[in-house]
Amino acid sequence: MPTKKDILDLHFMDARCKLIDVAAFLDRMERHTGEADFRLESFKKAIPILLSDQPDRAKAMLEAFSDHSSEPAASASIQGASGAPDPSLTL
Repeated sequence: MPTKKDILDLHFMDARCKLIDVAAFLDRMERHTGEADFRLESFKKAIPILLSDQPDRAKAMLEAFSDHSSEPAASASIQGASGAPDPSLTL
């Protein structure tokens, strides 16, 4: 069974890089003009999950970015997923 140090040795630099990417994304959002949409709000609401000590943070993050509506939308506004639940489409 790997130890915490083993996990740090294997994955610390990758996780560090991803957090720097998140910080750079937020910096870019602050530097640019215009209105953000529901995706940025979903992103900001998910950050406290990352910082919590709760078990299963990855599952909680996936749930935070999931659309929990049970009824299908009347029509698709785009082809593909937006990556976050759009409150304007919630039934």
